[in-house]
Amino acid sequence: MKFIIIGGDAAGMSAAMQIVRNSTGNEVITFERGSIYSYGQCGLPYAINGEVKSTEDLIARKPETFEEKYGIRTNTYHEVTKVDCEKKIVFGTNLQTGEAFEESYDRLLIASGASPVLPPWENKDLDGIFSLKTIPDAEAIMEYMNDDTKDVTLIGGGYISLEMAESLVSIGKRVSLIERGDQLAKIFDWDMAALIHTHAEEKGVQLHFGESVEGFEGDTTVETVLTDKGSHETDLVIAAIGVVPNTAFMDGTGVSKSINGAISVNRFMETSIKDIYAAGDCATQYHRIKQRDDHIPLGTHANKQGQIAGLNMIDQPKAFQGIVGTSILKFFDLTLGKTGLSEREAASLHLPYDSVTIESTHAAGYYADSRKDTMTLKLVYNPETLQLLGGQIIGKKGIDKRIDVLATALYHEMTTEQLLDLDLSYAPPYNSVWDPLQQAARKAKRRKA
Repeated sequence: MKFIIIGGDAAGMSAAMQIVRNSTGNEVITFERGSIYSYGQCGLPYAINGEVKSTEDLIARKPETFEEKYGIRTNTYHEVTKVDCEKKIVFGTNLQTGEAFEESYDRLLIASGASPVLPPWENKDLDGIFSLKTIPDAEAIMEYMNDDTKDVTLIGGGYISLEMAESLVSIGKRVSLIERGDQLAKIFDWDMAALIHTHAEEKGVQLHFGESVEGFEGDTTVETVLTDKGSHETDLVIAAIGVVPNTAFMDGTGVSKSINGAISVNRFMETSIKDIYAAGDCATQYHRIKQRDDHIPLGTHANKQGQIAGLNMIDQPKAFQGIVGTSILKFFDLTLGKTGLSEREAASLHLPYDSVTIESTHAAGYYADSRKDTMTLKLVYNPETLQLLGGQIIGKKGIDKRIDVLATALYHEMTTEQLLDLDLSYAPPYNSVWDPLQQAARKAKRRKA
């Protein structure tokens, strides 16, 4: 069979590798509109401040590796612009030559990813205004930034802005962050986000809430950010207000789309059109707690969905088991972990919910300086059934361990009562006799009683 894959990053190449490793005699062709295959997008902020020594370190495999070692035909700078689903042909443009191309397929995977949102701000084309999604984006920022770049403005309060705030402060830049809402990291409830705000300000990040960017001023390079509340002088701008799935080329095909234009897929990564699959940032993910499709574009999901798509494309059925919405972020001295639903999300879904919040230590209270490394842990649960709905943890140590335990508990639809029954590891340097998760579960139990 002849397989075409649109997109050369996590989902697309995970699928391609499954096809070549688990079948023989097939032709695999990939089209990527950029020049780089299989790289770690999440490492880009750490390349900018030098924590990652080179952007080359973020590349897992180069196109020639896929060609020479695995027999996958790679096409860089090839953008697919149209798909004829009846004739099974993809059409596009070679961005280097301007020439049109077309290629037939037996089965097609759409793994075209997502692109940063850039509103129609006035003068948004001035030099010094960037988004951050690809290695060329990061390299452009690094090339533009020099010793004269003193003030950097971040637009948006999501994870990329938080990571970039830390990255830029660590190399001596003054950082301002503009957010049109009232908090950073909107996946957290406001009471937890307040901890992030305090820490950001302690680290010198200037926060501007309730401001909407309207445009920019400068001769050829950006000098001022204009908002509905005033202006901010700046030497460089990074806009990170969200992404939109790259699915416009499928308009008119009849393929079903869902949240934010993401292509709707079933558990086998099949779209509404026969022999067309989708995976990664351009596709939906089934959320096990919400019990509906969602769109949470993360590399973990892209790799899993890509592998599953590849197997299903060669008739080796495997179902995607869904997500619970787990994420983690390093923000200066804090680790921010979240999984499942926040109170805000539970309310929007009209689910009965309650929550408990505790302060605890990552280790036994009497051990060394554990009191200096406290964590704030919040559990969201159904007060009627005690089923866990989600959790948020912010602190300096031990966050990753707890958020992963909680993610596992959510996957298995556990209750707060069942959290108490878990046999979790204990030694004074690592935990209390009752883990912080269990301490929160006990508080929920007392509340119900």
